[in-house]
Amino acid sequence: MPSDPPSKPSHPRRVQVADPGWRLTHLGRLMGHALRRFDERVLALMTHSPRAPLALSHLAARGQVGAAIVHITRHLSLNGSRLSELALSAGMSKQAMGDLVDQCVAWGLVVRQVDERDARAKLIVFTPAGLDWLEAFRAAVQQAEAEFRQAVGEQVATVVALGLEAYAQDY
Repeated sequence: MPSDPPSKPSHPRRVQVADPGWRLTHLGRLMGHALRRFDERVLALMTHSPRAPLALSHLAARGQVGAAIVHITRHLSLNGSRLSELALSAGMSKQAMGDLVDQCVAWGLVVRQVDERDARAKLIVFTPAGLDWLEAFRAAVQQAEAEFRQAVGEQVATVVALGLEAYAQDY
């Protein structure tokens, strides 16, 4: 009995999209690009900040302080946070946040302390150098925001800020 001839290899179905440009210009992609640009600018400003600890400024200048460090800077409570709280606030896994905290401990930005509410738990808290970093971050964010306002105009910047605030409110 002869066998069936081999079937032709299947090719992926080609989809016709009316406007493929949407993939490059949708709101999520634009916000992602804007956030990366903003964070990169903040870190660049921090490399020259007299408020930032010198060793960290040098690391940032050599590109060894990534935007991920911003997660600690943005989300760590001034009174300290548990790892799980910090990870949840930053939208990261506990493991990824733990690795980031380890890096920040090595740089002297934070320390782990016993949580007085539960001796089994640890709090991550800023060190004095970490508080200096936080102040440098505040100043860099203010300057980056001012540059954004200058680039797009005061009215557009206000509308963007109000829109993003309203959109993120329930998140």
